[in-house]
Amino acid sequence: MLILTRKDILQVFSMRDAIEADKEAFVLHTQGKAAVPLRINLDNEAKSGQIMFMPAYVGGRLNAGGVKMVSCFLGNREKGLPVIPATMAVIDGTTGLVSAILDGTTLTQLRTAAIAGAAADLLANADAARGALFGTGGQAPAQLEALMTARRLKEVRVYDALEGRAKDFAAQMKPLADKFGTELVPAETPKEAVSGADVITTVTTAAEPVFDAADVKPGCHITGVGSYTPDKRELPLELLRRASRVFVDNREAVLAEAGDFIIPMKQGLFSKDEIAGELGELILGRVEGRVGHDDVTVMKTVGFATLDVVAAAEIVGKARGAGVGTEIDL
Repeated sequence: MLILTRKDILQVFSMRDAIEADKEAFVLHTQGKAAVPLRINLDNEAKSGQIMFMPAYVGGRLNAGGVKMVSCFLGNREKGLPVIPATMAVIDGTTGLVSAILDGTTLTQLRTAAIAGAAADLLANADAARGALFGTGGQAPAQLEALMTARRLKEVRVYDALEGRAKDFAAQMKPLADKFGTELVPAETPKEAVSGADVITTVTTAAEPVFDAADVKPGCHITGVGSYTPDKRELPLELLRRASRVFVDNREAVLAEAGDFIIPMKQGLFSKDEIAGELGELILGRVEGRVGHDDVTVMKTVGFATLDVVAAAEIVGKARGAGVGTEIDL
């Protein structure tokens, strides 16, 4: 069994690798080559945290299964612990043996950020120059890197509802941004962050929309990554109405979990028929993506375990090829 730490993973797996792995996962899902039940969510007794189990099997060249054990405990922030800790087990599709254990927190950060990166790759205008990032939590550094990997951005405006966090984040991430030639600008208001942005990523735990759709410029692409329960939403209804094309990563999972769609659907203000398709369908050419430069496009993700299995299998392959990680016998 191969054990891979955060350091091991980052040594062999880049954000571009993660974006391409996610694209493959979307295609395998759309082609029906992946078996993935809905995520199992369990609240702790105090209702202060949620423990989730995400199993999947992927056929084809990978022939691998796995389960990610991931939690969301908002109180961890004050304890100096990850808000979304996780561990990933990879299972060999031929023997059924657990072949690797990975730091699932790093895996989640990479594959989740890469969803937004893949969406920007596929839907944002090629000349996108200004980005906006909502949220500065544990997911934010990878989300920022994904934005800058997908498009050559001159500027990214960062907003967080908690005072001072955007400024601190911009200072912390300046070395990474400098590598991409991108300037990080803390925004004092959502309007300041959104105005003029060509591509926007929201990665918050907000219960209500984090910006006003009227502030979004023509031609913008928006990816909603954060809120993933039926009672919470980051994206305003007006944005869904304004969008030329609305995409999801996994239609079944989004319609079961994403309050961004579920809340307006219960109010009779949005229909699942208004979803243009999944990213896998877009990659395979089964549905149309952006048509015009001024189209506003939206992609909502809640994540699904196929992404974890594909990314983890790719990481394990690269790590073994590079002699990275620790082999153990149980």
